[in-house]
Amino acid sequence: MFHVEQPSAVIYKRSFDVIVVGAGHAGCEAALISAKMGCNTLLLTISVDKIAQMSCNPAIGGLAKGHLVKELDILGGQMAENIDQTGLQFKILNKSKGPAVWSSRAQADMDAYRLRMKKIIENQENLLTRQEMADELIVEDGHICGIVTNIGNFYQTKAVVLTPGTFMKGTIWIGMNKYSAGRAWEMPSQKLSDSLRKIGFAVGRLKTGTTPRLDARTIDFSKLEADWGDNPPVPFSFRINKIDRPIRPCYIAHTNKNVHDIIRKNLDRSPLYSGKITSIGPRYCPSIEDKVVKFPDRDSHHVFLEPQTAESTEIYPDGLSTSLPYDVQLAYLRAIRGLEDVEIIRPGYAVEYDFVPPTQLYPTFETKLVKGLFNAGQINGTSGYEEAAAQGIYAGINAACFVQKRSPLILNRNEAYLGVMVDDLVTKGTKEPYRMFTSRAEYRLMLREDNADIRLAQKAFDLGLMPKERYDEIMDREHRLAEHIKTIKKSYVVPSKINRLLQKQNISPVSDKTPMDKLLRRPQIDIKLFRKIYKTDCSDDELLRILYRIKYEPFIKKEQREIEKFTKSEKLKIPEDFSYERCSSLSIEVREKLNEIRPVTLGQASRIPGITPAAISILMIYIKRYRMLHKATEK
Repeated sequence: MFHVEQPSAVIYKRSFDVIVVGAGHAGCEAALISAKMGCNTLLLTISVDKIAQMSCNPAIGGLAKGHLVKELDILGGQMAENIDQTGLQFKILNKSKGPAVWSSRAQADMDAYRLRMKKIIENQENLLTRQEMADELIVEDGHICGIVTNIGNFYQTKAVVLTPGTFMKGTIWIGMNKYSAGRAWEMPSQKLSDSLRKIGFAVGRLKTGTTPRLDARTIDFSKLEADWGDNPPVPFSFRINKIDRPIRPCYIAHTNKNVHDIIRKNLDRSPLYSGKITSIGPRYCPSIEDKVVKFPDRDSHHVFLEPQTAESTEIYPDGLSTSLPYDVQLAYLRAIRGLEDVEIIRPGYAVEYDFVPPTQLYPTFETKLVKGLFNAGQINGTSGYEEAAAQGIYAGINAACFVQKRSPLILNRNEAYLGVMVDDLVTKGTKEPYRMFTSRAEYRLMLREDNADIRLAQKAFDLGLMPKERYDEIMDREHRLAEHIKTIKKSYVVPSKINRLLQKQNISPVSDKTPMDKLLRRPQIDIKLFRKIYKTDCSDDELLRILYRIKYEPFIKKEQREIEKFTKSEKLKIPEDFSYERCSSLSIEVREKLNEIRPVTLGQASRIPGITPAAISILMIYIKRYRMLHKATEK
């Protein structure tokens, strides 16, 4: 029936709707959402003790990453609520700029985060967890139909979501010493990427790294600057109203010329600079070696000393990712003020791993080569917990939809940061670990953190991922806010009543009767002043939503006009069986690129690197001719 290379494989008595491979941040979200959608789901992991393990930094969120966490929260994900319940410090980044680029970030208690997620996984209905390694994918007639594991079990399934993280042929480097591991001191997956290659997938190689972990008892924190989070902290999850947890500080240190000199003198002992590592690392999260080499004029770089848990003495020095030998790591650490006597608990290291270039995926994250097979997380060439989790829930939803023969979830660039990331990956691919940034989104004012709930509520409700009570609550709130905005637009302020208030805040007075919405667009008007100007019983959250919409209304209208143009090109679907070889007016290079990506819409085709506007105009003509011909044939 099936060709299984492992002769001792035994067919497991139960079949599954969905199998998720890997229990990192992508795998957890994929498995949970698949099970919540009613699919009989199996989660395979190398170690059940490492479910939701934070392999690198002890934090969730950050610039643009916070947006992703908010979006997956609305889609029924777990990451936002989990960090709210286990965080050590919470902060809104970019507060000096406009709300479009405000991003939530939280320090995590890594142990508490992992254990809480493990408990949720273990208690989820329809979800079974097994400590086994996926070795071989079984495909029949172009469909995924099962997985063979390292202990000889053959699990039959209708869909698979691959989320192996950095474990596919993982290689750890500490100086010139290397060994096989997917994460420090954890066994890698040696056979899965071979199975993918045999099926016909292109497989590439990437690199990432992490910092040494330090003993807090050997750090002189009195020489360092304490960095406290926001008070009161703002939750990630829209389902949580208040965070009631002790807040802990981080500390800021700085590298110096002596540190940089030590690193420069030992670059020949770095596998990255001696040619041992040839794969490409993350441009936007460089190692300390990269920083010293690529920014020679910088005398200092920030180092953020972050607690890993509430109880442990381990400290994560964010900013010091490295693959240098242990003795060099210790030498440059001790050259930093406050760290003169520091001891290393675990050395930093680099890890190389296999990935599957994501241009081999449809916008649903289903592979083009095998039906029912979905990829999510670092296998797609991304970096970061948040990018992985968002991909995981997206792939998990679409795997469930595939099994249940429902319409898939497809998010456009104007709907979510998740939509931007998906489109970037499947259309442009990546040659280095992909990281989400607000600058990647064309419609940032429309894709704020605060409006993630209203942006995605309808899709979440339609998919059964949001209870009707919660959906009605959001819709009712939106109606109330719209009524408040109407009232404000009809209201005016007069000098005799408003100028004294403005002058107390050193804000220029008004000279005439002024529309209230025009006054509110002044940059100095914040929520405290807004509440004094506009008397209402709205909560602070509701008042902020109103203020944002009024302040940025002219710019939002401009973005909406751009979105209308974008939507037109996205609506023009390219037939699945459309042949680019017949488009003789297109260059061979353009046809090759279109054949490689197989875009779903004309809009996606326009975003393929190297496809010109002239080529899109020609392609549009061919598509229209194709449709006219098929209509005539049908008649």
